[in-house]
Amino acid sequence: MQIDLRSDTVTKPTPEMLAAMLAAEVGDDVFGDDPTVIALEKKAAALFGMEEALFCVSGTMSNQLAVRVHCAPGNEVICDSLSHVYLYEGGGIALNAFSSVRTLQGDRGRLSVDQIGEAINNPRDVHQPLTRLVSLENTVNKGGGSLYDFGEILKIREVCDQHGLALHLDGARLFNALAETAQTAADYGHVFDSISVCLSKGLGCPVGSLLLGDADLIQKARRFRKVMGGGWRQAGYLAAAGIYALDHHVERLSDDHRRAKAIGRALEGRSFVKSVYPIETNIVIFEMADEKPAAGFVKMMGERGIHCVTFGKYLVRFVTHLGFDDQQLEILLDSLPEEC
Repeated sequence: MQIDLRSDTVTKPTPEMLAAMLAAEVGDDVFGDDPTVIALEKKAAALFGMEEALFCVSGTMSNQLAVRVHCAPGNEVICDSLSHVYLYEGGGIALNAFSSVRTLQGDRGRLSVDQIGEAINNPRDVHQPLTRLVSLENTVNKGGGSLYDFGEILKIREVCDQHGLALHLDGARLFNALAETAQTAADYGHVFDSISVCLSKGLGCPVGSLLLGDADLIQKARRFRKVMGGGWRQAGYLAAAGIYALDHHVERLSDDHRRAKAIGRALEGRSFVKSVYPIETNIVIFEMADEKPAAGFVKMMGERGIHCVTFGKYLVRFVTHLGFDDQQLEILLDSLPEEC
């Protein structure tokens, strides 16, 4: 048996999701007449209490569309140095929005209101770019699935309002955060100017993300999506997977978190592990002891049928997901070596 924990993007549609996709009524989304895409976008907008949503091919696209709409050439985006929008989107902030980036060193990818307040440039200083956007990520991938305290987010919103800044959320794994906290999707919708949520990670869809915002932002994003080559045709087949996921795959996320914590507990007792990041959701990151390269451990586990990834020279990452059950968890735990 091969067990793939490289990412929660490796999932495949369940039989029930496939049935929903095959039964979808479709049109042409570029013409605006695919009924299932429209239904997904309306469903997501209502869930977050936001005016509109836009179905996109990926989280990178939905993030970059938000940055492009919020920013003009010469503006600056504040984000954490570990954030996906900075590290893993091909320099898109510079390429798409002609804007610079102010990266800050937060706590496992989470910024504080004080850090952000100190990083906002004086708009009257012609030597500096105009700070325009603050981008947060929740949960933080590079932070081991770390969660923001919602009270801190509310404080960050206040600072953004004081300085006339937009606030964007890379919520690729936001539903994982919601599964572990008291907040709702609507709580986030009331705070952020734009939100990107991924359907093809924890929710198990084959492809797709959503950008949420007010009607004006989404109309502008729709235009830029077309410019980027992101116009869909009969996308309703994919949108149907998103509708099914929102209806059936949200509550089960806590199972992924439970299994991730079990992996973390098993790793903490191994001699080859220096430390394990705090496990709050579905991502397990640990550091190899004695400066042993992570690549050796990943190779060894692959030979045992367990696939994970390096996340730095000495870091290893496992990500639990829809395709990983309790039987596979037991196999994984039995496959972990005592020493490496």
